[in-house]
Amino acid sequence: MAAIIINTYTVVPAEPTWTGRFPLAEWDQVGTITHVPTIYFYDKPPVSFQGNVVETLQNSLSHALFHFYPLAGRLRWLPRGRLELDCNAAGVTLIEAESEAELSDFNNFLGTKEFEKLVPQVNYKTAIETIPLFLAQVTKFKCGRISLSVKVSHAVVDGQSALHFLSEWGRIARGEPLETVPFLDRKVLWAGGPLPPFASSPLYEGKEFEEPPLLIGETDCVEERKKETVVAMLKLSKSQLERLRSRANRSQYADPARGFTRYETVTGHVWRCACKARGHSPEQPTGLVICVDARNRVQPPLPAGYFGNATLDVVAASTSGELISNELGFAAGKISKAIKNVTNDYVMTAVEYLKSHENLKEFQDIHTLGSKDGPFYGNPNLGLVSWLTLPMYGLNFGWGQEVYMGPGTNDLDGNSLLLADKNEDGSLILATCQQMAHMEAFKKHFYEDI
Repeated sequence: MAAIIINTYTVVPAEPTWTGRFPLAEWDQVGTITHVPTIYFYDKPPVSFQGNVVETLQNSLSHALFHFYPLAGRLRWLPRGRLELDCNAAGVTLIEAESEAELSDFNNFLGTKEFEKLVPQVNYKTAIETIPLFLAQVTKFKCGRISLSVKVSHAVVDGQSALHFLSEWGRIARGEPLETVPFLDRKVLWAGGPLPPFASSPLYEGKEFEEPPLLIGETDCVEERKKETVVAMLKLSKSQLERLRSRANRSQYADPARGFTRYETVTGHVWRCACKARGHSPEQPTGLVICVDARNRVQPPLPAGYFGNATLDVVAASTSGELISNELGFAAGKISKAIKNVTNDYVMTAVEYLKSHENLKEFQDIHTLGSKDGPFYGNPNLGLVSWLTLPMYGLNFGWGQEVYMGPGTNDLDGNSLLLADKNEDGSLILATCQQMAHMEAFKKHFYEDI
């Protein structure tokens, strides 16, 4: 499915914006520091839509950047592996492309090389000061359908903030006012004041940045990271999810007053299935990376519309033997405990931990810069990010809502996303990447173990 680029536009804010050096918070500068892709597919615009698709996107994007002007800037390196945002209104990239393909089933090419042609490409070999923080590609298909793929710099925003921007871009395209004005001051996530003398919860110890568990008998993860991977989109119906939660909540590990959440339950299930599919020995250590949104966990909570990174990774650890031999509630309990640890004290000590380090580059996911050296990348570990509470669906630029929305490329072994089904019937979708040699076994356990 060839996609031919017709035009590439640089889009700048519609009006002059503040310019200058914009300091980033610690959580902006660790983990994934490059671009995260998502993609939307739309039916052919109805006759009632009288505008030009590309012009509509271009003009509304320009007006959206006036409010979200940090996205129009550029990153620059500082000493000690730190990053700074130069708000210089250099603009973002909008690509116009066409394809002769007849688009019928979106799932047929997710995770394939053909799919990559619909997503803006970023050359990380060039100086970081030249790379746009936001790129979008609109592709028109022969059948009249449209795809819109975007890539947003994770050094500037997390998923919540990125979707806030996309939602407001759509509102502006439809001629509507902003729903939530972005809160741009990141000083609210800067630590520096005295911590409580008696912390009410566990404090951050930096375990998330330690060397991850390795396969027994291996000295590093190089060989595992060379193995071919494949992506699958696996659906959990409402009834299947309820069966899993019922099982987990009947266990001795469940809190009777609260029970396990959807995320804790499904992630525990995925962790156990991955251990089985990978054929681990019982004593094999394994780590699970969990991404936690701190917006409502700090005191006071972050302001509505906080525009930046407010998520941090925590790690649940066990052995494959423990996970498989115990009931589902054991794995879910490990995950629940790791999430509950993220309190205001935990977040502030985490910020102080990062501020005290001489060089932050050791905490940055280098695999996103073209290699595969991410700290928790691959067998025997995995990560599962929740998109369950994100405003993912309903992105409308004036020609109707998307018919499909999903993650962009995801080719890292063990990396997974959990999202609600667009049909809103209570079902969930697991987007998971596994080694090709393990995927069929993973699917088998994923459904048979329900």
